[in-house]
Amino acid sequence: MSCNENKFLGSPSSSPKAKRFKMDAVDNIKDAGNPLGNDPELANLEGEPQPEDSYVSTVAPPAVELQLLPPIKYEYLDHTADVQIHAWGENLGEAFEQCAMGMFAYITDMERVDNFGTEQIEASGHDMLSLLYGFLDEWLFLFNAEPYFVARKINITSFDRENFKISAIGYGETFDLRKHTQGTEVKAITYSNMQFHEKDNYAEVFVIIDI
Repeated sequence: MSCNENKFLGSPSSSPKAKRFKMDAVDNIKDAGNPLGNDPELANLEGEPQPEDSYVSTVAPPAVELQLLPPIKYEYLDHTADVQIHAWGENLGEAFEQCAMGMFAYITDMERVDNFGTEQIEASGHDMLSLLYGFLDEWLFLFNAEPYFVARKINITSFDRENFKISAIGYGETFDLRKHTQGTEVKAITYSNMQFHEKDNYAEVFVIIDI
């Protein structure tokens, strides 16, 4: 089918050497994207001054497997004044997921985004193209308004092709300029030259986003 309808610590000490040891430990944790946690040794450092541009997460670290980025199955195609996302997968659901992750990857560097939380969306349409539009628009709305959520990974949990309805969950965190890079602003999803194509064990979508 195809259609072309128009992102240990040691014991406490006041010596400079011991203090430096504790600070190094904190730096290592911050570099790994982990919070200070409940360790009393680390908690004693929370009152020390931090640079204004420093970022210390206050959320518990996720399971290691959740931090793995999905395979990248999208690319960006040149388009006058805008950009076209071409995404693909083994089925249309995976192509939709990849298109949304491609949109977020255009906004910020996914390597800096941690899976510290989840958000769920539901979208509906009157045909497959309007469903794709609504699906992407829901994720863009979550980024542009509270909770300013950026998804590192997206999974569709329900795909009703007959009634054109989708439910999905995104894994990521709140966008923060102290941590995340600012790429290109995505203003809107468009219907311009929107396409989807399907064949055995393969599906692809093309979506132009307004930047």
